[in-house]
Amino acid sequence: MRNVINFNSDWLFCKTSEVPSVVPAGWEPVSLPHTWNAMDGQDGGNDYWRGTAMYCKSFARPELEKGGRAYLQINGAANIADVYLNGRKLGHHEGGYSSFLADLTDALFDENLLCVVVSNAENDYVYPQKADFTFYGGLYRDVTMITVPAFHFVGIPGIHVTPVADVANHTARVTVETWVAGADSVCIRISGECRNVAVADGYASTCVILDHVRLWNGTEDPYLYTATAQIYCDGEIVDEISARFGCRTIRFDPQKGFFLNGSEYPLRGVSRHQDREGIGNALTMKEHQEDLALIREIGANTVRLAHYQHAQEFYDLCDESGIIVWAEIPYITEHMPGGRANTLSQMRELIQQCYNHPSVVCWGLSNEITVGGMSDDLMENHRELNDLAHALDHTRPTTMAHAFMLEKDSPLIDIADIGSYNLYFGWYLGTLEQNDAFFDEYHAKYPRRCIGFSEYGADANPRFQSASPEQGDYSETYQCMYHEHILNLIETRPWLWATHLWNLFDFAADGRDEGGKKGINQKGLVTFDRKIRKDAFYLYKAAWNRKDPFVHLCGSRYADRAESETEIKVYSNQEQVSLIVDGKAVAQQHGKNVFTFRIPITGEHKVTAIAGDCTDSIMIRRVGQANSAYRFGSGSGVSNWFDEEGFDSSCFSIRDTMGALMQNPKTAGIVGALMEKARASRGDVAKSAGSNASLQKMMAGMSLQSILRQAGEHVVPPEAVKQLNAALQKIKK
Repeated sequence: MRNVINFNSDWLFCKTSEVPSVVPAGWEPVSLPHTWNAMDGQDGGNDYWRGTAMYCKSFARPELEKGGRAYLQINGAANIADVYLNGRKLGHHEGGYSSFLADLTDALFDENLLCVVVSNAENDYVYPQKADFTFYGGLYRDVTMITVPAFHFVGIPGIHVTPVADVANHTARVTVETWVAGADSVCIRISGECRNVAVADGYASTCVILDHVRLWNGTEDPYLYTATAQIYCDGEIVDEISARFGCRTIRFDPQKGFFLNGSEYPLRGVSRHQDREGIGNALTMKEHQEDLALIREIGANTVRLAHYQHAQEFYDLCDESGIIVWAEIPYITEHMPGGRANTLSQMRELIQQCYNHPSVVCWGLSNEITVGGMSDDLMENHRELNDLAHALDHTRPTTMAHAFMLEKDSPLIDIADIGSYNLYFGWYLGTLEQNDAFFDEYHAKYPRRCIGFSEYGADANPRFQSASPEQGDYSETYQCMYHEHILNLIETRPWLWATHLWNLFDFAADGRDEGGKKGINQKGLVTFDRKIRKDAFYLYKAAWNRKDPFVHLCGSRYADRAESETEIKVYSNQEQVSLIVDGKAVAQQHGKNVFTFRIPITGEHKVTAIAGDCTDSIMIRRVGQANSAYRFGSGSGVSNWFDEEGFDSSCFSIRDTMGALMQNPKTAGIVGALMEKARASRGDVAKSAGSNASLQKMMAGMSLQSILRQAGEHVVPPEAVKQLNAALQKIKK
């Protein structure tokens, strides 16, 4: 019988590429999952170690039946791996997010030395190489040794189940495929029915009809069946594998959005990266379960697993919870002409390994791939990916997440079946209202296209609070304001087939240095360590989680308040909220999701919100001057940067548009150097975007003053703005 042996313990690790015959003294003992970037991949500076390292493990020869085989299964080696057994190279794999096998059998000794060489070093052919997240290196998922008899199932997972549900007739036609070595027949079991199926050229397939089928119905009833495949020899089972599956129908409508099992089912949810503070990407089941619990708490019914194949354990959790998944490969930010084969191999592995999960409803071809520009090779790469995805799976559509600067009439959009946009108006540039205008214009011009909202967000450091929040101030208060606007956008546009907030969790992006934290993208609604739910988390919980009554008072971290009258904001999924100040009822409101009160403050006050049986309280106090710890930067006020400067209208100034400034060689040199420095603070992706023609066109009509205000004084300090304006004022128009 098949035997799966956990191989996570007793490894020795060293940053070397030389495969030893005997492991030298001094190597570091480690257990898997393991990454060598758990600390330096999160501390900022974009200087985390990217190179080649070695994992070695000694083990005794396993017992094998006559003709049996021994396979090593590695579920995640970032990003290139070579497997050696007793000095003999047995396997090579390119791609850090999928599982792969190496056949150990013919190289086994009585005592064995297994070495796995892993590299996350820079190259130009394995994705990802440029993106706004850390590319951790290591053996960061489980490793197992699998022993099988001569007659056995092959591949990962070795079994594919394709259910086609007939909702009206309460039936499902279930096709089961298996791949086999040695055997002439297999037994397929589903729901008490057994089918003996002949094997031809290592392949066996059969169809089973399920009557009175129970549907996999999202979060309401995520019911799972199990298909089991068995190989018999002399009347006994010698190998067995199984797969869980769900019977459901999906449909994407350009006017009404997503349909599950024939009913409208608006997909409203979040995105997730697979890392954690102090752990990196070396997650265990505990971390996966904690993340899934937070997704369920906020009330999301969909998750975009960005920007790569996640652990099978997490897809399993989504299956069990009814969370619908957008799955994708890390073809991201910048097209590499030498990377086409790698995009195809990563797509093939993603689909083959995630095929059975009913939670997965689409395959993502790429993310913001046009940031570095368009090319014929990029277009052809996407056509091949799209064709491959349909060849491997005819039941799910393909999609792409487009950067906000991609033109709406780009031919790239037509390649995938459905599309989605990443928009950050109101954070990186522009105004919040531009998000609404973008989608309304798009939907009016292309009413037959399915369009979604794949990314949106605003960074927030919970330390930063404000009575007058502004775009770019990194305050928790502005993040709330931003998401209140976006939530209204979403709720009034049901034709958006899915919306995925970026991001539920803060995550590592070692190239970043902003918002008071180095190496972290702080757009999460939950902090990197999962210990703090930011106030905006509860806004979405109020809108999406209708099952668990709650009330949340915002501003618990905004205790010191300099204003004489302050705003008290409450989020709740209840229809009525009462406000109590120092034990006295002061106001009551009926509403939906957001309840806003204004109260005078004179000293220290206890503020309590009551909604039904739910209560929440915070303490606030009146202070003589604003607490400087609540503000990021010098505290001089973004809106006041430009008010004191005089302007000679015959000369250039920061009030001129970017288009006008970039047309003049003298001013273009000054402004170009400034913009390059500003982009550098946001990592490699922002630097790549600097050459994007569509982005330049978009910014050409904006004044430099407005761009600097949105960037914030942490990027360009007030004194630097004054010096910049003084230099421009010396150049005649």
